Amino acid sequence: MNMFLVGFYSLMISLIPLTALAQTVPPVQAGRTIWILLGPPGSGKGTQAVQLSQKLHIPHISTGDLLREHIKKETSLGEKAKGYIQAGKLVPDELVMEILFERISQPDSAQGVLLDGFPRTIAQAETLEKQLKANERMVVFNLEVPDEVIVKRAEGRLTCTKGGHIFNRYFSPPKQEGICDICGGELVRRSDDDPNVVQQRLKVYHEQTAPLVEFYQKRNVLIPVNGERSPEQVFADLMNHVNTLKSQ
Repeated sequence: MNMFLVGFYSLMISLIPLTALAQTVPPVQAGRTIWILLGPPGSGKGTQAVQLSQKLHIPHISTGDLLREHIKKETSLGEKAKGYIQAGKLVPDELVMEILFERISQPDSAQGVLLDGFPRTIAQAETLEKQLKANERMVVFNLEVPDEVIVKRAEGRLTCTKGGHIFNRYFSPPKQEGICDICGGELVRRSDDDPNVVQQRLKVYHEQTAPLVEFYQKRNVLIPVNGERSPEQVFADLMNHVNTLKSQ
């Protein structure tokens, strides 16, 4: 099973009507904040999400990771998703949302959740919005990074085969070429970091996900964040916003 295909298809989720689903999924629990990280692929959402979830003591939830987990565990939902992928079809919105809402209805999500790169479409955003209770708050951070920077980052990205640590030959090179500074594992370039693949993912992002910026701007919950800076600077900015919001 090619795990890149799972991630790629989770990005290219089809726009299927969700009205029936909205009536059956578990409701989002009352009183919590739903934190959302938006941004193009390669903008650093994953890196920031891990740190934010640790600081906020809430689960970091990625639909791509959820799909991979369900497929690996061979759950009924995972088998459904696997069937679509093996047939070369897009994983329907309805199935992705069912997997997501099953996850955020669990007890560890009671104080809030951090959604990494979700929602990806207006249809998903509208369905999520319907599940929120009146006393809940949604906060959306949008990591802004130009396409040319995304492509450059992907071209230089190196992933440790042992520990999964990330380096970049342009921005954060390892001390010894091809060797992970942290665990000594081999550093390789992933197939999904090929420039042609990255350009295709960006094309899908601009078609399906970029409209969410205006969607959340109209709801006054969007906070733009300059994602071109170092990960440390971006995280510091995010935490400044978090602390400001918590004090309100």
